[in-house]
Amino acid sequence: MKPLIISAVALAVLTACGPQQSQDTSAAEQTKVDKQPADLKGSAFNPNFRDYLKTISSDEFEGREPASAGEEKVVSFIENHFREWGLKPIDKENDSYRQPFPLVKIMPYKVSDMTFSGDNAPEAMKYRTEMMAWTMQVTDEVDLSDSDMVFVGYGIVAPEYDWNDYEGLDVEGKTVVMFVNDPGYATQDPELFNGNAMTYYGRWTYKYEEAARQGAAGALIIHETGPAGYGWGVVAGGSPVRFDLKRENNNMDRAKIEGWITKDSAEKLFAKQGMTLEDARQKALSDDFEAMPLNAQASVSVKNKFEFLDTNNVVGYIEGTKYPEEHVIYMAHHDHLGTDPVREDDPIYNGAQDNASGTAGLLAIAEKFAQQPAPERSIVFAAVGAEESGLLGSAWYADHPLFPLAKAVGGINMDVMNVYGPMKDLVVIGYGNSEMDEYVQPFLEEQGRYLTPNPTPEAGFFYRSDHFNLAKKGVPMLYAEGGNDHITKGKEWTEEQRAKYVAEAYHKPADEYNPDWDLRGTQQDLSAFYQLGRSLANSRDWPQWAEGNEFEAIRKETEEQRK
Repeated sequence: MKPLIISAVALAVLTACGPQQSQDTSAAEQTKVDKQPADLKGSAFNPNFRDYLKTISSDEFEGREPASAGEEKVVSFIENHFREWGLKPIDKENDSYRQPFPLVKIMPYKVSDMTFSGDNAPEAMKYRTEMMAWTMQVTDEVDLSDSDMVFVGYGIVAPEYDWNDYEGLDVEGKTVVMFVNDPGYATQDPELFNGNAMTYYGRWTYKYEEAARQGAAGALIIHETGPAGYGWGVVAGGSPVRFDLKRENNNMDRAKIEGWITKDSAEKLFAKQGMTLEDARQKALSDDFEAMPLNAQASVSVKNKFEFLDTNNVVGYIEGTKYPEEHVIYMAHHDHLGTDPVREDDPIYNGAQDNASGTAGLLAIAEKFAQQPAPERSIVFAAVGAEESGLLGSAWYADHPLFPLAKAVGGINMDVMNVYGPMKDLVVIGYGNSEMDEYVQPFLEEQGRYLTPNPTPEAGFFYRSDHFNLAKKGVPMLYAEGGNDHITKGKEWTEEQRAKYVAEAYHKPADEYNPDWDLRGTQQDLSAFYQLGRSLANSRDWPQWAEGNEFEAIRKETEEQRK
């Protein structure tokens, strides 16, 4: 871990002063990276962005785990800046920008290896190296004992696609095993599900939800890097601590055990059935697929400690001069993974790109709006918490919004900003989902840039960040993630940098601030996002979802409220 980048005294000064540059950012660093040639329009949008990024990702913020001392520091940092700039608070009665929401922190302290019995039992799978298992049930201990295992293909029930992997099946008390992603990705058939682009049915969150609805006691997903979108290190690395929203039933309606098994472990499991993993995949994709008993029973136990906590979203707004309930939303998550005391060399997960960069971007845009006359519609800035724990802060905000979401014009989500320099393009996650793409296009054209779809729609990134919870309420959302075509180094170089980040730094302690980062591209993105929000806030336009999009009907249900 690098030495502390900013002292406690310097942090206090920076927090109080807000817009000023921090004193420890060297003049040489600013000259090298942040002074821009005139032809890169928007690349000097807000020079303070670098300082916000550097501070939020410093060791002093301790990885910003929900309900931790580190999270309190980032919440205070954001709140103090909102107050300094004169934004209105979400809690007017208490003059507070904090939107508290209840969490349960589930801390497993002993997880057994997974053992098997029965005619086709494979060898035991070791925790972390061959399988991951946990429970979301809020209880001291769960014990999955001799649970019959059933292969359920992709674990999907999707009436609109005429697909039901659980048809005629009773899995009460059993452990289901399934592939990640969905049949469209597996076949690359554009007529099946959404073709190569992942649907929500392909996400691990959906698969655990559906397994619980079916009454399964255990739910295991087969990990493969391609269809999952990330390697085994993302699944098995990091702290085993998990968070969830506090619920009255203590999550006892969830499966006892949720987890993953490695591809190699799955190969061994199916070898006991006289099949390869590819044989199992083809069986799952067949028109006459029926769930298959694996003639083995699984056992695994988890012992937990847990506590109930309150954490916070931080929400401020600039009130519209004519239509205050109509609003544009800017969103970014301020949390990350905290620390792992087991690691001696580098215990802090700083989360510089993920997502100190997005939080810094939110602050940079809020500061710019605060320096200008208020627009006709309101502008809401929501720095949400517990994203890494399952998009929990945005889920809470979506259920408890500042203004009715029927009056939300649209939103912009910022998560993992570009640190590789100016790009010719802007990559939109979920390209074509809504008219928000068309609304941002003119501001990119002013920069000499163009929009491009996410090159890996199979990874399902649209369902993996906070905008998704607002989309589920019908709000058209733009989620853009830098670009893939560097202005001088091209696409191949950019792809190499992104692949290196995923392999070496994503959700790892190596995701640290680098003073050599070229932030001109991020500044251009922020400029375009700012112009998009201001344009919408001074218009009478209501962007729509694309025809046939899964969220279109939800938006139309509230159409009368926008007239």
